[in-house]
Amino acid sequence: MSAVVIASIVFVCVFGSGMLGLFIRVSLPEHHLSEESMGMVKLGAGLMATLAALVLGLLVASAKVSFDRIDDEFKNTAATVVMLDRTLADYGPEAKEDREFLRSTYASVVEQFFSGGTVGTANVGVPERLVRVEQFQHKLRELAPRNDMQRSLQSEALALSRDLAHTRWMLLQPDQSAIPTPFLVVLVLWLAILFSGFGLVGDNNRTVIVTLLVCTLSVSSAIFLIEDLAHPLEGFMQISQAPARSALSYLGH
Repeated sequence: MSAVVIASIVFVCVFGSGMLGLFIRVSLPEHHLSEESMGMVKLGAGLMATLAALVLGLLVASAKVSFDRIDDEFKNTAATVVMLDRTLADYGPEAKEDREFLRSTYASVVEQFFSGGTVGTANVGVPERLVRVEQFQHKLRELAPRNDMQRSLQSEALALSRDLAHTRWMLLQPDQSAIPTPFLVVLVLWLAILFSGFGLVGDNNRTVIVTLLVCTLSVSSAIFLIEDLAHPLEGFMQISQAPARSALSYLGH
């Protein structure tokens, strides 16, 4: 489910709860609207507001950390690929085929990751593409060093290729919701109770309705932000392609 859909559902549920609170207020007997009763409702709303604010703040911070981690992984991968290519270039002309294989494989992966949507990300993880990484490592092991320098470069290339394989498995994990469904249901329930409380203590006029609308937009946009940050390869906020494109321009030269 996309971030826009989730945020829209949250908006409808929360704003509907606020309007329900306004409707219930009109229907309540006068003694339920006493100062003592409204004071209790305000205390409960304050408690729910504090809980919701803490949870939303922590979720936004967590989503941003996850987004930055994926961005850093892509930058590190681009740097590692360039270092691996330069290591093979230092090895000598015997590694020319391996360098070409590295460039074609990395170019294919970059195109898949940044092709947009979940299909591109899913295609990166298919067995046929994962086998290419193993094939590349096998080709590195088949190199026949003629001296100590080439043996050292071969070992360095194998270590870099293992780092790439590890990072690739890490990058296949971003397609997950930032908020688990049960947690999201509980959070929306808290927000619905909170906004129904706002409706209970407010008068049924345009100012109150507009205020509820603006507050609901703020809450639902926070949910949207959290969910969109959880998918850094799609949506409105994506990680930069520049490091990967820059790395491709250096490969093979």
